Amino acid sequence: MTKLFLAVHVLAAILAVGPVAVAASMFPSAARRVPDRAVSDRGSTDRGSTDRGAAGRGTGAGGVATLRVLHRICRVYAVAGLAVPVFGFATASGLGVLRDAWVIASILLTAAAAAILALAILPRQDAVLARLTAGDSTPADAGDGVARLAMPTGVFNLLWAAVTVLMIVRPGSTTGV
Repeated sequence: MTKLFLAVHVLAAILAVGPVAVAASMFPSAARRVPDRAVSDRGSTDRGSTDRGAAGRGTGAGGVATLRVLHRICRVYAVAGLAVPVFGFATASGLGVLRDAWVIASILLTAAAAAILALAILPRQDAVLARLTAGDSTPADAGDGVARLAMPTGVFNLLWAAVTVLMIVRPGSTTGV
């Protein structure tokens, strides 16, 4: 059963955390590229239909519609990502390593990454989207929110990179897994 838990844990990390890391990293850059026309063209962006922004049609790079998609990916996959610690605990318990330092460090780093995502990244993405779609803001006005979004996103990704290294190296581990 431990092998099943480990397989689900790794798959959940790849399929749930990976998209969040990529989408969250793309959001600040895409927000900086939102053209004023996409914001002032209320009919095409308020309902999430087409965005005739930077790329000229569809959900072009840098458009408000693109930001909505990236934010939705972050929200939906963050919920799916809850499977990672659930199956991680099940795996560690099955292997008898819950008290090992590398597991405890991984748990703490994962909790920090989750807190950054829930308390900093997602709310700031919401705020940037709200300012861009409110009609009283331009992409330049939303720039402060975008700047405050880039750093926590980078820290979030670094935390997950550290967890990944700990899961692979497992310093001090005596298990043969």
